[in-house]
Amino acid sequence: MGLFGTDGIRGKVNNHPMTPETVLRVGAAAAAVLMPEGHGRNIIIIGKDTRLSGYMVESALTSGICSMGMNVTLLGPLPTPGVAFLTRALRADAGIAISASHNPFEDNGIKIFSRDGLKLPDEMEKRIEKLVAGKSLFKKRPHGEGIGKAYRLEDATGRYIEYIKSTVPKGMTLEGIKVIVDSANGAAYKVTPWVLRELGAEVISINDRPDGLNINRECGSLHLSALAKAVKEHKAHIGVAHDGDADRTLFCDHRGNPVDGDLVLGIWAQEMKEAGRLKGDTVVATVMTNLGLENHLHRQGIRLIRTKVGDRYVTERMLKEDLNLGGEQSGHIVHFDYNTTGDGPITALHVLYLMKKLNMSLADMTRGIEIYPQVLINVPVEHRTGWNRDSEINTSIKRVEERLGDTGRVLVRASGTESKIRVMVEGRDSKLTSKAAKEIADTVKARMA
Repeated sequence: MGLFGTDGIRGKVNNHPMTPETVLRVGAAAAAVLMPEGHGRNIIIIGKDTRLSGYMVESALTSGICSMGMNVTLLGPLPTPGVAFLTRALRADAGIAISASHNPFEDNGIKIFSRDGLKLPDEMEKRIEKLVAGKSLFKKRPHGEGIGKAYRLEDATGRYIEYIKSTVPKGMTLEGIKVIVDSANGAAYKVTPWVLRELGAEVISINDRPDGLNINRECGSLHLSALAKAVKEHKAHIGVAHDGDADRTLFCDHRGNPVDGDLVLGIWAQEMKEAGRLKGDTVVATVMTNLGLENHLHRQGIRLIRTKVGDRYVTERMLKEDLNLGGEQSGHIVHFDYNTTGDGPITALHVLYLMKKLNMSLADMTRGIEIYPQVLINVPVEHRTGWNRDSEINTSIKRVEERLGDTGRVLVRASGTESKIRVMVEGRDSKLTSKAAKEIADTVKARMA
């Protein structure tokens, strides 16, 4: 298995590949592959989230990069989308975000962006993997004055905050909106509260005291109960929740009801189409995106394109089709007018901006989008392959699809990271949907477990 998954390199710290030794080699290999030839600034920038292991990973990456003759600019704690933005703004040759996203603090990861702020293409990742695993990596290391230097950019957070604010009209104010922000004790613990306060919102910030160990712990976008409770207790208009590196955002409305990425795509796409800013009148989402959103967009004259699960695949399709809006249920919303990756703080700001512009609550803005009940069952299996060639499983799927008709859909797929088959069924009738998902899952279990 290669080093890179769909979202960079990730694993438990001090276990392969997230050991200092391997990370140093990753840094050196990345420098060797990304070193500019005759142009560029010979700089790789590095940002990180708030995990304890960030110091260790940052030092190892820096050593590897500098050993190959490239310079490093250290940004400190900064959301992953901030790293993507500053890679472009500083005209760096690459950017690296040290983060394991929504995972617990024991994990960490490495996400590498090209000079354009996009995740590296497969071909470059394979070249890095080959160098890390091979014996030739350090044969051409420079000596003497050819070794790279490391610098620290003191105002990285401030630069990113000012850019976020520039994405809404000058003079726009969020006065009159009370918002709870849950930063998951992660990389956005300063950014999002500051942005919203500076634009006039009344901000109550929770889970904003990172200690290296508490990132994502019972908080943030994977645990919305604390946010919902705070919204109701403080009678706030909206709640905002990030994950550890703030490339995703989920919301709660004023009643504490969750609002996921599908609903955000729905309201943002509609507003953009009405303003003539939605390229191709098309949105890119994944196979997990709710059928209710697809039907809503269709009624608005907006086409939905589906990709494999992962914001990487959403971004690739957006680039291929020259589109500017896409995302996932999980809250990764990619808006190419503003950034090249999912940007949680920008998504948060623009949802509040829409509330102010339309003079509507979040609940009112999402009311017209009927989200169908969706049941997901993960079936542990011995092998992830071969399920789609099993006649009994295929018969079970076909039987359920005929029963649902046009009012639902079935998605069965192998997990990309675990020995599991994921069975998802959605439809208007929640009882029928649950029964149908169990029927398929039981068949998969009987045939594959």
